[in-house]
Amino acid sequence: MSSTELPPFDFDLKPGYTEKPHPNWSLGQKTESTSDGKEWVEGEKAGWKVVHTADEDPGWFNMVTHNPPLVSISIANFTAGKLKDTSTNIKSTKGFVVNIISEPFIEQANATCIDCPPEISEWDLSGLTKVPSLYVKAPRVKESAFSMECELFQVIDIVHPDTGSSTTTLVLGLVKCIHVRNDVLNERGTVDVTKFKPIGRLGDISYSTIGTSFRIPREQWKLEGERVGAFLKSLESAESGV
Repeated sequence: MSSTELPPFDFDLKPGYTEKPHPNWSLGQKTESTSDGKEWVEGEKAGWKVVHTADEDPGWFNMVTHNPPLVSISIANFTAGKLKDTSTNIKSTKGFVVNIISEPFIEQANATCIDCPPEISEWDLSGLTKVPSLYVKAPRVKESAFSMECELFQVIDIVHPDTGSSTTTLVLGLVKCIHVRNDVLNERGTVDVTKFKPIGRLGDISYSTIGTSFRIPREQWKLEGERVGAFLKSLESAESGV
């Protein structure tokens, strides 16, 4: 869609808080139990696009590094004085899956944040669905329209400079495979955020939707070099008083 087909930017749109998307959600409730969740689950019928990173041009990625394709996650080592399971599981299984959250299952994803004992499964609490991965032992979340299977690449313990204690684990993952649902792709084969409806995690217990998005084309020298050059010359002339 060209910029001439888009509505003008809304300067009057004010940020603010709202009620969560599904205020009546309860533990273990499935995504399809809500109206938008049912529509979301139906969208999976369009199938999946599976990207094997070894077969792709390294320039396709925009993460920690392009080549090799790496992503990073930061894990606090302790919650409420207890050692967290996440880093331990990643170290033992040598892999993990990054699942991007969308609006229809945000409460389910939030339920997995509970600091429950190791013998309690967050899967049962959330009502989310396990799907076997292709490259790693960890399952991916079926409800997520975009998941990345990652092999453990490097673990970096972050040590507090004053106390000397290890407070955080920085994990680098080598992306082996990406699963993306066809119904969230645009005509160019890339993710359309208006269909994907991703959720961003903010500070404390706050989350945010994408809301209004806008597009700004990037200048290309081969197309705009002459115009840019003329602009710079005009600045030089103005500064020199010519």
